[in-house]
Amino acid sequence: MTAAPLQVRRMLRTYGKQIGIARRLARHRLATLGPPPEEDAAVRAARRRAFVEQVAREIVENLLVTGSDNAVVGEIRRRLREDLGLDVEIVYPPDELETKVFVSSEGVMREAQGEEKAAIMSRLWGIALETVDATML
Repeated sequence: MTAAPLQVRRMLRTYGKQIGIARRLARHRLATLGPPPEEDAAVRAARRRAFVEQVAREIVENLLVTGSDNAVVGEIRRRLREDLGLDVEIVYPPDELETKVFVSSEGVMREAQGEEKAAIMSRLWGIALETVDATML
């Protein structure tokens, strides 16, 4: 018998003991404290809202910029195009910290600046939140 199988058996026995102790502690906690209270609806709503915002932020900051063909990203792009009546491309240049927004109208691509860029990004954020919220369980 080699040392490796013996060490594995010891590790598994220790792990089994830890699982047993954890079960006993959980049963003891349940017996002394009772079942955990139900979360308040406001707490659940706030937690869901935070999660929706986190997912929407990931979509806006990463997936839209990389040109992902994800269904949710496609839906956001389609709605943005319908709302604005323009084709919009969002780019993170490698040497810059901010996004660049390019709009195409009548086949001509130009960079959106100032208030136009802010309005496009604001509408994009709104659409992303609505879409993620509607698609989440």
